[in-house]
Amino acid sequence: MVSPSPSLVVPAAPARATARRPLDLRRVQLNGGFIGDWQRVNREGTIPHCIERMETSGVMDNLRRLVGASEASFRGPLFADSDLYKTLEAIGWEAARGDVTEFLPFVDEAIRLLEAVQESDGYLDSYYQGPRAGERFTDLPQGHEMYKLGHLVQAAIAWAHAGRTDLLDIAMRYVELVHDTFGEGGRDDIDGHPEIETALVELSRLTGDPRHRALAKRMIELRGYRTIGEGQFGGAYYQDYTPVREAREAIGHAVRQLYLLAGVADLELDEEAAGYRESLHALWTSVHHQKMYITGGLGSRHRGESFGDPYELPADRAYSETCAAIANLHWNWRMLLLDGHVRYADEIERGLYNAIAVSTSIDGKSFFYSNPLQLRSGHTHEEDAPSSRLDWYFCACCPPNLARLLSSINAYLTTESDDAVQFHIYTPGTVEIGDGIVATIETNFPWAPDVTITFDAPTTRPTEFRVPAWADGATVAFDGGAALPASPGYLVADSGTTSVRLNFPVEPVFDRAHPWVDGARGTLALRRGPVYYCLEEADLPEGLHLEDIVIPAHPTAIDVGTDVELGVPVLDIVGARTQPAKTALYRPVANMELATDSRTVRAIPYYRWANRTPGAMRVWMPTI
Repeated sequence: MVSPSPSLVVPAAPARATARRPLDLRRVQLNGGFIGDWQRVNREGTIPHCIERMETSGVMDNLRRLVGASEASFRGPLFADSDLYKTLEAIGWEAARGDVTEFLPFVDEAIRLLEAVQESDGYLDSYYQGPRAGERFTDLPQGHEMYKLGHLVQAAIAWAHAGRTDLLDIAMRYVELVHDTFGEGGRDDIDGHPEIETALVELSRLTGDPRHRALAKRMIELRGYRTIGEGQFGGAYYQDYTPVREAREAIGHAVRQLYLLAGVADLELDEEAAGYRESLHALWTSVHHQKMYITGGLGSRHRGESFGDPYELPADRAYSETCAAIANLHWNWRMLLLDGHVRYADEIERGLYNAIAVSTSIDGKSFFYSNPLQLRSGHTHEEDAPSSRLDWYFCACCPPNLARLLSSINAYLTTESDDAVQFHIYTPGTVEIGDGIVATIETNFPWAPDVTITFDAPTTRPTEFRVPAWADGATVAFDGGAALPASPGYLVADSGTTSVRLNFPVEPVFDRAHPWVDGARGTLALRRGPVYYCLEEADLPEGLHLEDIVIPAHPTAIDVGTDVELGVPVLDIVGARTQPAKTALYRPVANMELATDSRTVRAIPYYRWANRTPGAMRVWMPTI
């Protein structure tokens, strides 16, 4: 196999031949649909909102005050610089795909400030050059210094792909300082928040310098020996509890765990003898078979923003941080490149349409940080568990993280190998598949079942198409022929093909949880294609509480068309009932009454809840 070019414009391009390799994101153009419209909202709403918030939250002033251009006190968390870097990365990927003239005044000022603030030895951190000046690298468990550097590096890489390298020059000076301080022969210490590892591997790919990958490997190999200390939440919180090669269960802070695993997968992609594959597969099973919400959300405990025990997945106390779902997409993408197995693309789809999509409002300007699967009537609003999306957070890691993902989402839809092109996520647009051939994708998926891919010339090599695990009854037709059954996995169209028509049934179905998931016992979840639905208080008559609603043990859901306000198909569940009002908190079984008052209740896509009014919501619906 031929190694991919280091000039490939994508967030993650392996340095050696792997099962799959990404397509240059410029070869994938989106044209509306679920993902294309979301990317447009990101460009028109989320990115400008993030830029505005870099000012109002104090991130830019934190830098200005260091060069005498602001008298404001330091504002925000100690890792606020990373919000700026993620915003710059989002704009960088937009620049790699096209014109970003309207954003350049902000970008130019940000880079000028970073260059002015950076110290002569490369150090750059507005908190440790400001309120904690002179204390650099003294609080690695909580200081986030290398976490911030990782995001600076990733922003610089995006802009380098767009043809601008001044930010890369800044990042490289800081990276060299970290080499000197923490490289071989330096301090045997690690940062409390993994993130720099994957950034260093990608920097190695961009520059061709293997030292950066070696530094990432050193940082990964140093983890697990409890050198960072227990802190408030224990060594597992910092991913310093078990050496990576020995780890078999996902534990601790969910985002830290998943960012670390993305970096480990990057090393496995680039080094044939890296030796992490067994651990990666075991941890993938731990996450996706025992510790993941049905929506693709991750993290079941608010304390420590952490994974819980196997099958500990309470719906109402789900933390399910947006950044964890994004990190899981990054990890699954790398595993897809490594092994090529369809299950990784299935999980990318699950997270994208549910746990990630739910985080953003229709206009792209307000967000959820945590994403529960149930909000009770009378919920107490608080920042880390709000009743509706907020336009910003004190810890604002999620909004700019969403921005950088959506601006580069073209890179996560399609792959190729030497002998084939693979289509994983279906959305309207075009894909340059090689040899001058362009594939045009026409679909209203996930709302409609049909996906048509037309090639402007007969293909010169096979093409592969993912059939999702949920798509029972899927069919495929090649070149206008008869529809044939299509089993889950990848189906192959031989070279010479001119069109492929896929049909994925998207009729409403109900899913049940594993019996060990106590938090979902006796309940069902409604799904239409890959999209999960929920009940929301906004659809109930006044005076009726969501907690009153129960559905039949074998329910029926009817597609009733599109809700104009929400812009999505809605479903009616037939035969739901309301429980009689109860006055006692507990009472004997003998005194329990049967549900009465048969009715129809409306269900909406989970990712669209809380776009009308704050109120109760639930994904898992109790049955009778």
